[in-house]
Amino acid sequence: MSIKPRAPKFSFGEVPRRWFGGSSVGTHVINAVNLLFPAGERFFVRSVRHYLPQLTDPQLRADVQGFFGQEGRHAQAHERYFDALEAQGYRFRTFLALYEKLTYDLVEPRLSPELRLSITVALEHYTAILAENALRMRFLDFAHPSLRALLKWHAAEEIEHRAVAFDVLRAVAPGYGLRMRGMAVATLALVGFWIAGTFVLLAQEGSDWSRGDPDLVLLRRSHSIGRTVFLRGIAEYLRRDFHPSQHAVDDLAATYLAEANLGPEAQPR
Repeated sequence: MSIKPRAPKFSFGEVPRRWFGGSSVGTHVINAVNLLFPAGERFFVRSVRHYLPQLTDPQLRADVQGFFGQEGRHAQAHERYFDALEAQGYRFRTFLALYEKLTYDLVEPRLSPELRLSITVALEHYTAILAENALRMRFLDFAHPSLRALLKWHAAEEIEHRAVAFDVLRAVAPGYGLRMRGMAVATLALVGFWIAGTFVLLAQEGSDWSRGDPDLVLLRRSHSIGRTVFLRGIAEYLRRDFHPSQHAVDDLAATYLAEANLGPEAQPR
């Protein structure tokens, strides 16, 4: 698949506080990972860009450039959604500052470039599973149309570039041990900050946040986010012959992009 950035335009002004099927838990589980996306995706770009001069394969270099463009636009789109969250009354900038300070100012410079790339590869694997779930399992049918459009566009492009960082790692620093170390760090960081962000947001709902909340139904209908992402992700990644392209999911992305009229030439509307 051609890896080309798109620039759809989203409007978040009418998004309600409980935009995921009226569920505060469901809404904030997704809101929390939204908070992690922008800084995380810029980390992915930095980690891969470090090795760009070493890449000699023209197709891989082209794919990397497409990866940079897509991830950059994902970060910008999710940051625009932050304004809507703040307009709804949520306060999360202190959490974001702590997350970014600890992860990217203190820890990132102390990691070797190859470990940073390996962490990126593992996190890209998790996001590819999230993307596949979003498009195949249809749990985003419960979402407000604006968030559904944002997340499905993001999911489709994550599927398109799911193998890029892996192929860079395989080209410049192959090795099962390094891949497993990256997975361990990535899993601990993602689980920890995702849970923390969820509770930061839920704490602002007050003591009656669960009253009349269809959380359990929605989380079951979405096939249990933690189980499908982390258990499946780790099980697949442990295989020595693992490669992101082993799952035939390209049609999922292509079908959605065609239905949404989001070809590679798409511009803001």
